[in-house]
Amino acid sequence: MKKALYIIIPILLFALVVIRLMTNKETARQQVYQYNKEEAINVKADTLQLEDADADYSFSGTFEPNKETKLSAEIQGKINAVHVDAGSNIKKGQPLLQLDNSLLKLQIQSVEVQIEGLDADVKRYTILTKADAVQGVLLEKAELGLKSAKVQRSTLLEQISKTTITAPFDGIVTAKLTEVGAFAAPGVSLLQITDIGQLKFTVTVPEADLSLFNTNTIYNVVPDAFPEVVLSGKATLIGSRANVGSSFPVQFTIKNTPELTIKAGMFGKVMLAEKKGVKRMIIPASAMVGSSVHPQVYLVRNGKAILENITISTRTKNKAVVSAGLKEGDVMITGGFINLFDGANVNVK
Repeated sequence: MKKALYIIIPILLFALVVIRLMTNKETARQQVYQYNKEEAINVKADTLQLEDADADYSFSGTFEPNKETKLSAEIQGKINAVHVDAGSNIKKGQPLLQLDNSLLKLQIQSVEVQIEGLDADVKRYTILTKADAVQGVLLEKAELGLKSAKVQRSTLLEQISKTTITAPFDGIVTAKLTEVGAFAAPGVSLLQITDIGQLKFTVTVPEADLSLFNTNTIYNVVPDAFPEVVLSGKATLIGSRANVGSSFPVQFTIKNTPELTIKAGMFGKVMLAEKKGVKRMIIPASAMVGSSVHPQVYLVRNGKAILENITISTRTKNKAVVSAGLKEGDVMITGGFINLFDGANVNVK
């Protein structure tokens, strides 16, 4: 009898635990909110209309250096001296690095001795040839030897000149990539030189706004970091091929301030003022979903929320100017985005 109880009691306890767990699961399921995707979602919406866009607006872009290069040596050699550091202002032709040229100078001395001896031979053979004392072929050999030695001297002098690395243009040393004692070789970068005295400023413009820009026309460019500085930018390039986002690059040439205030990589805006009476599709920025690269909005069509791709030409404060994707009369959702999805049933308040 006791053995039977030892078997029955654990089974009963196990059964009670299973029943309790199932009861708790059912209670929790009943308490959790079950979202019904077929149920209409209450949203706010506006019917879109074209609006006057008389206010100034802008296109954002990036400042780039006019010229930038990484210097390397044309010949091999140990670096004996580095005359500049990162951040140094340099002028065109200024010596920047000096390679070891002691061996080349010794070779020059050897060639100079050869030239001196061959020059004496040429003078002596010239006199003897005129007197028919020696054959003319000896004079010819001496003259050829002298020419060859002079060519060798010119080659060595050219190699010695290349041991001094000079600045190719005015600029700033933006990277020091070597030190004294290092070994220089062709293709190995030693210094990076950047010219920011003149800058390039590039923006991407939707095709609908490309007609606003003309080459050789001056536009105002304002750096984000220095809004009080207004620079004059001359449009030098208007792209002829669109990028993935159907926008075109527009590039401006800008002269930096005397203090070189604007640095390469800074952001800025090119400012434009539209003509009076121009109508544009302007929407609140809060109505947009997705990313800044791929903006989208929800439209109401046949009682459903439809996700629509749009193209933004510019943003002004809390609004955005849409150049493609919307038309007058579209009903756009402006509020009630919780649980909203593409194809959801909606109820417009």
